[in-house]
Amino acid sequence: MRIALFDKYTCYFNILFGILILMFYCTALTAQNSSPSFSKGYKADLTESIDLVSEKTSFLIDSIVNDGILQKAFPGAQLMVASKGEIIYHKAFGYHTYDSLKVVALNAIYDLASVTKIIGPLPALMKLHDEGKLDLDVPFSNYWPSWKKSKDKRNLSLREILAHQAGLEPYIVFLNYVLKDKELRPKYIDNTASRSYNARAYDSLFVKDRFRKKVYREINKSTVSQEKKYLYSGLAFLLFPEVIENLSGSSYPYYLYKNIYLPLGAATLGFKPKERNFTNDIIPTEKDSVFRETLVQSWVHDENAALLGGISGNAGLFGSASDLFKIMQMYQNYGVYNYKRYISNATMKEFTKVQYSDNNNRRGLGFDKPYLDNHKLPIDEAYPAPSASVSSFGHSGFTGTFVWADPENQLVFIFLSNRVYPTRANRNLYSLNIRTKLHQLFYEEINTPK
Repeated sequence: MRIALFDKYTCYFNILFGILILMFYCTALTAQNSSPSFSKGYKADLTESIDLVSEKTSFLIDSIVNDGILQKAFPGAQLMVASKGEIIYHKAFGYHTYDSLKVVALNAIYDLASVTKIIGPLPALMKLHDEGKLDLDVPFSNYWPSWKKSKDKRNLSLREILAHQAGLEPYIVFLNYVLKDKELRPKYIDNTASRSYNARAYDSLFVKDRFRKKVYREINKSTVSQEKKYLYSGLAFLLFPEVIENLSGSSYPYYLYKNIYLPLGAATLGFKPKERNFTNDIIPTEKDSVFRETLVQSWVHDENAALLGGISGNAGLFGSASDLFKIMQMYQNYGVYNYKRYISNATMKEFTKVQYSDNNNRRGLGFDKPYLDNHKLPIDEAYPAPSASVSSFGHSGFTGTFVWADPENQLVFIFLSNRVYPTRANRNLYSLNIRTKLHQLFYEEINTPK
């Protein structure tokens, strides 16, 4: 069903996407000459840092981030924070890599990793829910018919899946299926594109089209825990793009561009930036010695997303801090940005609330939430900042990304880094607790009498 649908809409997508890009630039030009609601401090040209915080807070931010660079938590990073819709801080630190050759630019584009989950499939699912095409509480097998044959999956609801309450396996390493004795299997991978190898995983790596079906089969066959408790799983996010296509009648990327990204003026959000000819720098991720055998840059770092051609629901999305701000501000406003409603208030509030607190599960629907009783925890044990309200929500990404919105305190926090450079084994970002410390600083800043 997916292949036929994709073929049918590929031509439409190419034509309409060009039209939408033209419309976007016209809209963006107008927006730059007006004062956009909820973003009065935003600078469209991104040529200068913004620092409207106290001297003390500014010093502490510099100290924390620069210490992270010195301790090789990441070679460079970027921080953007908005209070009451105004950008109060936006600064880039360090370099792309530890050779210190290329500084991080304010408009740099990052591999968002699992932040994709709440910026990619989630807004599409929320919109489809608004349109009455998606029910949170009927069996997900209504939308993924293969699960009707599975005794342990046929009755799982989308609510359980999005809240990581369904008992699905956390992860399947699909790279293991394309490697044999540490070599890529020509059965699934070729160095040139052809009629059967269309999914591009990297510059000269193309995945056999039918590998997607294998991914689906393995997910369909995966086990489900009978113990219903919180267990983070990204598997269903690999299925969501096809569900979105089937329900909307549009390709997954096109649906997002048309309904979310371009109306927001968030042109850098999207998949496969290497093929989109950006002039912005794209921050590298890892020196891959197994699959790509080079420094990964401009292509998705996550191997599962790469094997699906770089377009997925679990990872694969790229974007700049300023464009992430727009969608996170829209979320914080419960679905509204610049006087336009994208998602209903009721749907936003449903998706961003804790679903299974009685089961010690902090999660919303797709969105991450603070630890239960987070405000009682010391900063070294809290997630996110201890001062984050119970209404706040966001997500983190494996590459070193983190976005969080707090409707109660009107604070949007965006931290971007490439902590996986040169290797994913580097975990100093976590051990130094950098994101939580920075996050807490801004709560103290906005709550300190001026």
